[in-house]
Amino acid sequence: MYGLSRFYKYSLPLLILSLWLVAVFLLSDRPANSQHTAISNKEKSQSTLLAKRIMPSTLTENVHKTVLENGLTVLTKEVHTAPVVTVQVWYKVGSRNEEPGVNGIAHQLEHLMFKGTKNRPIQFGRLFSALGSDSNAFTSYDQTAYYGTVERNKLKALLVLEADRMQNSQIEPEQLASEKRVVISELQGYENSPEYRLNRAVMQAVFPNHAYGLPVGGTKADVEKFEVEQVQKYYRNFYSPDNAVLVIVGDFQTVNTLEIIKEVFGKLPRRQGAGGAGGDKGDKENENNYAQFPIPNSQFPTPIVLREPGAGRLLQVVYPLPDANQPDVPALDVMDYIFTEGRNSRLYQALVESGLASEVTASVTSLRESGWYEVLVTAGSKKDLKKIDLVLNSAIANVAEKGVTTEEVERAKTQLTADVILSNRDITSQAMRLGNDETTVGDYRYTERYLAAVRLVKPTDVVAVINKYLTKEARTVGFFEPTQKQIAGVGDKPDSAQTTENFSPGVPVLPSEVVKYLPPVDLATDAIAQVLPQEFKLTNGLRILLLPDNSTPTVTLSGYIQAGTEFDPDDRAGLAAFVADNLLNGTKSKDVLTIAKILAERGASLNFEVHREGVHIEGDSLAGDLPVILEILADVVKNSTFPAQELELHRQQTLTDLQLELDEPAEVARRIFVQSIYPKKHPLHTFPTEESLQQIQRQDVINFKAKHYRPDTTVLALVGDFDLDKVRSLIKNEFGNWEVSGQAPTLKYPPVSMPEKIVSVNPVLPGKAQAVTYMGYTGIKRYDPRFHAALVLNQILGGDTLSSRLGAEVRDRQGLSYGIYSYFQAGKNAGTFLIEMQTSPADTSQAIASTRQILQQIHQQGVTALEVETAKRTLISNYNVSLANPEELTDRILMNEVYGLDKVELHTFTDKLQKVTFEQVNQAARELLHPDQIVVVTAGPSVLAEKSIR
Repeated sequence: MYGLSRFYKYSLPLLILSLWLVAVFLLSDRPANSQHTAISNKEKSQSTLLAKRIMPSTLTENVHKTVLENGLTVLTKEVHTAPVVTVQVWYKVGSRNEEPGVNGIAHQLEHLMFKGTKNRPIQFGRLFSALGSDSNAFTSYDQTAYYGTVERNKLKALLVLEADRMQNSQIEPEQLASEKRVVISELQGYENSPEYRLNRAVMQAVFPNHAYGLPVGGTKADVEKFEVEQVQKYYRNFYSPDNAVLVIVGDFQTVNTLEIIKEVFGKLPRRQGAGGAGGDKGDKENENNYAQFPIPNSQFPTPIVLREPGAGRLLQVVYPLPDANQPDVPALDVMDYIFTEGRNSRLYQALVESGLASEVTASVTSLRESGWYEVLVTAGSKKDLKKIDLVLNSAIANVAEKGVTTEEVERAKTQLTADVILSNRDITSQAMRLGNDETTVGDYRYTERYLAAVRLVKPTDVVAVINKYLTKEARTVGFFEPTQKQIAGVGDKPDSAQTTENFSPGVPVLPSEVVKYLPPVDLATDAIAQVLPQEFKLTNGLRILLLPDNSTPTVTLSGYIQAGTEFDPDDRAGLAAFVADNLLNGTKSKDVLTIAKILAERGASLNFEVHREGVHIEGDSLAGDLPVILEILADVVKNSTFPAQELELHRQQTLTDLQLELDEPAEVARRIFVQSIYPKKHPLHTFPTEESLQQIQRQDVINFKAKHYRPDTTVLALVGDFDLDKVRSLIKNEFGNWEVSGQAPTLKYPPVSMPEKIVSVNPVLPGKAQAVTYMGYTGIKRYDPRFHAALVLNQILGGDTLSSRLGAEVRDRQGLSYGIYSYFQAGKNAGTFLIEMQTSPADTSQAIASTRQILQQIHQQGVTALEVETAKRTLISNYNVSLANPEELTDRILMNEVYGLDKVELHTFTDKLQKVTFEQVNQAARELLHPDQIVVVTAGPSVLAEKSIR
């Protein structure tokens, strides 16, 4: 969904709106050369070995930069590993160009850029979907970006669409009114999070006179006041070729593509006098109004305290930093990894291992005009934040006084550099990095220079930046202290009335209109190389699938063990997760810190995540470190010991996590939705509670592991740069002695009846600004003969939040939801059909009523043949694009094996989709959509208790 994109900890400086809102890669302009000239022979040797071991020859070797006569910067990079290409347009404008009163106008415009143009007065999301493009957009502090990844034969069509909306976007009163409602719904979703609310208060204190102190998405008060003329002026001022960077990465020919770009974009006029602050001020004037580097704010000597409804306690500390062009950035990033990356990190040891907190995260953010270092500590509702703050301060002061070791620095540098490489394996990520480098610091080659500077960082550099920036006087501190919170239930209400809405029956969007405005394109898809994984099986039953791919010097591992939460005892719900989460906490030969250190020294990752029907294993490493990943994996699945101290620490963390989950409307709605569909004693009904987590004993964990972790219920899939024979030998050596006895445990899933009527359940969460609704009932299994027809049906119904029936009506036309999707979750043993939506409390009843009417329409009237063909083309294109991503490819290979499908399913899946007929989809609609037998669960503000949810 377009809007503010989510972020994960990257290897480079990251932009943080809050700890979960915005994903952008932010880099500085100059390498830190001057301060790193003197380096010991030992350190230099270590850095040289590091560079040789994990650095590719160059990250920008095939990148070409071209500037058109109208000022458009074009970056192209040929990557011929798969017949797909990504197109991205980055505008050098974001919330940095705003001020109070027009906060959020960049984000608002980003939404409106999907509303259509003078040439194509149609929702662009429908055009992208018809092309099969994986498209989205985001707004950040310094830039706004639009991106799409498609099969290579659709490259020109994407370019035509992006050029069209660069010059001709329609911004009309009706569209603005509708999209303002959507943006407000989005902002209310952010307001549900105590992290966001605390972050906003702290950032306003850190940057009282700079736009970086404003929330990227804006505020409800400002959004409500936006006028069409304001947004139009902002669009005219900032959306021009001389203020944009076009990035293309993938399977194309540079010379031919540049000719197309000149043809499509070259005729767009350069626009002069770009303004800031909602188009009312120029960039220069805007910069003069704001301090370039924030001075420590003495007005906030004591913590900012938010006492509001919530669950866990939060401590947030923010230290101002200079802008991205400063040479201290690499040392600051190394410092951050030493402080918070992994079990051996300094702040994790001081705060989490001690039991004071359940989690500590941090990030360095380096932007165009300033930066900051943010530390967030999450703790239970009864913990003392002042004590946690004292320990945090003490830990930082201890490092500043006593320094860091060469070993710590080298480990952090390895982790950081490996993260850069591992995060650049797919073409979308590669283009993102190029676009961010060019728009933030004006040089797409920055990442290479940055990594070169990282390799030169010494322990004394880390101490120097701590003493320079992480002073007690410079920091701003925020506390979130939750008030008493209770969930009030409003349950089992039959539907008795419908909300009146101007809702037109029939097809809300004619597919013929989509075809009419689609740029010319050869809709015949490229043939994907029929490369299949090699499969072999050990005598103990372990199944392995291997697919060599030397396009990057990395390996992706995906695995599955049939030991999911379906096996949880009723009185010990959470046991399966206890086992999976503690596997890495010690074995017969290695303690938890040794395991963490071995992985960290190589920048490798290995994680276990429990699901209903199994435990998913995820691992990533550089190619040379695959033997280490396999050795650790084999050791923990065979020899984990579950130390009592680690189990107890995990219990306390899990109890805190549970408190936080039960304060999230989405989690509460999901729990009650599932439990409303599946009765007690059903394997899907049980969820962890405080009581069940307290009941779990160490012996329970040991027994569960011994019973359910077996080679004959385990599958491993690897994709990457390796030799087949060597990997087969490695796996036999590591896993061949994994013993199995008896038969694997099985479960019988009892049949579940549909509800006889509409059931509404409305848990109330005080202090929340947005509601989350789940609607649905039991669905089909993966083996159902209607599975592929159901996928096509779902794509038409709610597979996309802009182009689907639900998206077009509920989200786009009525503006009732920031995001609405439908799913057929088809598992091995059970399936669930569900619709998920986010709404403003005032719009919830109307959105539910409209959703049910759409279900009724499709159930009774069916869909059109053109909708079916468009949906099939979209699904096939999206599938082909997904195979170019190593993580998604590995997961596809894995799950095909788990479901017992032939390995050729990897390439015959699209054939099966193509063979789905119009009649089969409409039959699935009659058989699988039941608008009058549906469970509706809405979790959110107390106002919902006063309304009957229809």
